[in-house]
Amino acid sequence: MTRKQQWNEHYEAGFKPWDTGFHDSNLERVLIEHFVPPGRALDIGCGTGTNAIWLADRGFKVTGVDLATLAIEAARRKNGKTRNPRFYILDFLSAKKIVGNPFDFIFDRGCFHSFPEISNRDAFARKVHSLLNTGGLWCSLIGSMDGPEQEIGPPRRSLREIVEVIEPYFEILEIRSSHFDSDQDDPPRCWVGIFCKRL
Repeated sequence: MTRKQQWNEHYEAGFKPWDTGFHDSNLERVLIEHFVPPGRALDIGCGTGTNAIWLADRGFKVTGVDLATLAIEAARRKNGKTRNPRFYILDFLSAKKIVGNPFDFIFDRGCFHSFPEISNRDAFARKVHSLLNTGGLWCSLIGSMDGPEQEIGPPRRSLREIVEVIEPYFEILEIRSSHFDSDQDDPPRCWVGIFCKRL
């Protein structure tokens, strides 16, 4: 089964614990504390578009991408006839072109960590780097090794796994321990990484 089929199956079955229906509180904190001005933004793995639409409401010109057809269809319905954000069905790693680049701000809520192979995580970081303007920021929410391992939850990455891949391409402005927004009693822990494109 391909990754696209796998993610579509999740949406078809209604299994989408990452889709809270509310914008991500970690994202909001990052924009405030790092004084991120509105600009061109990319939401990788945008799902049903909640965070992309929230960014657009704050003045960003947003492109949202996801490889799950059902997720993008839901995002487009949610967005109605509004032309910002624009949503596209594509595989981020293999896509040859992403509309709207270069970007000033890129957000991914649990995409970077989803690749078990270090080569794919490296390719992900390199691609983010190539799509950002000079001085552009990447905010990534990454499953953390902290806290008890859960039966159902995001992939867990150590700080070492994160830094060894990202540092060659980005200045690490911050990696903070937090948790994913969730309706679970004990929400999964995450790292909130803020990375600035190296020249």
